[in-house]
Amino acid sequence: MDLSQFRREYLKGGLSRADLNNDPIMQFSAWFEQARKTEIADPTAMVLATVGNGGRPSQRTVLLKYFDQKGFVFFTNFESRKALEIKGNSQVSLLFVWLELERQVMINGVASKISVAESARYFMSRPKESQMAAWVSSQSHPLTSKQILMQKFQEMKTKIGEGKVPLPSFWGGYRVEPLEIEFWQGGQNRLHDRFHYAKDEGAANWTINRLAP
Repeated sequence: MDLSQFRREYLKGGLSRADLNNDPIMQFSAWFEQARKTEIADPTAMVLATVGNGGRPSQRTVLLKYFDQKGFVFFTNFESRKALEIKGNSQVSLLFVWLELERQVMINGVASKISVAESARYFMSRPKESQMAAWVSSQSHPLTSKQILMQKFQEMKTKIGEGKVPLPSFWGGYRVEPLEIEFWQGGQNRLHDRFHYAKDEGAANWTINRLAP
């Protein structure tokens, strides 16, 4: 299928250095609030890229649950493919795509597990059915049938009843500490605006450069 003529112009507006906060986390926060107020479907959705054995990359969409100056946090099964790849190589990449605003945010950094207490606080805030689902799904592993998964889920519901669902030892959060963040704003005639923030690991200050589109 030839898609070479499938195109559109990006006309939402430009981005200048004067528009940017010197702190990329504050800049991300401003853009995120605009995405949320635009009522974009799933503005917290981000593509997480990891690297496995032999340098083979893999990607999947996960949900950002919170962020601050320390980094960007998501949750998963520690026996999933993403978690096993992070164990082997903690260098990861995140990508937010907000097409309605013609914007992307690309984040490269280092992923590490958050504390059990921090994971527990988030886990207890989830709907009870989601808590039970974390127990019954062997994420990323082969599954004979959906029926077996649903049977395990019903058995879990019966077992728990009105009781509380404990935090699984194999489930929790990762924080991605950013070392590079790029803000991309679509531009007319493919002359997009790109600004790249970078710092050395453990450093306090960010260097900001405009990149050619």
